[in-house]
Amino acid sequence: MSTLRIEQPDDDARLKDWQHVHNVIVPPAALSLDDVRERVGRYHLEVAYLGDALVGCTTVRPPTDDTATATVIARVLAEHRGQGFGEQLYTHGLDQARAGGAEVIETVVLASNEDGLRFAEKHGFVEIERYSLPGDAIQWIDLRLA
Repeated sequence: MSTLRIEQPDDDARLKDWQHVHNVIVPPAALSLDDVRERVGRYHLEVAYLGDALVGCTTVRPPTDDTATATVIARVLAEHRGQGFGEQLYTHGLDQARAGGAEVIETVVLASNEDGLRFAEKHGFVEIERYSLPGDAIQWIDLRLA
């Protein structure tokens, strides 16, 4: 298995790479570049490359309350799946969340994202809630690491 280069997006090119992966994987919740700039101030975002090829991205939402719950999301572009990159990104994000004080780990997946749901369940996540945002028909699934 090849090792990824995982970097924080510290310039517009990397922010656009993060945005691209997010918007390909989560098209109903596509983000503008300004949205991504705002998120990088609240969450820990990273992009992953194999050589010069963009492979995926991560989001770690750190604990914000007394529950010590963090959200870890790993996204891998379809052409790079099945090569262990999701595992590398997930492990990296999980380590960051725990270093930030997380005791409970959650993730969120589009209900239509069968690959993402299968990956989460394979890694010990169990569904805790299925919902749609107000005024939206898209279903989301919140999962918690058991």
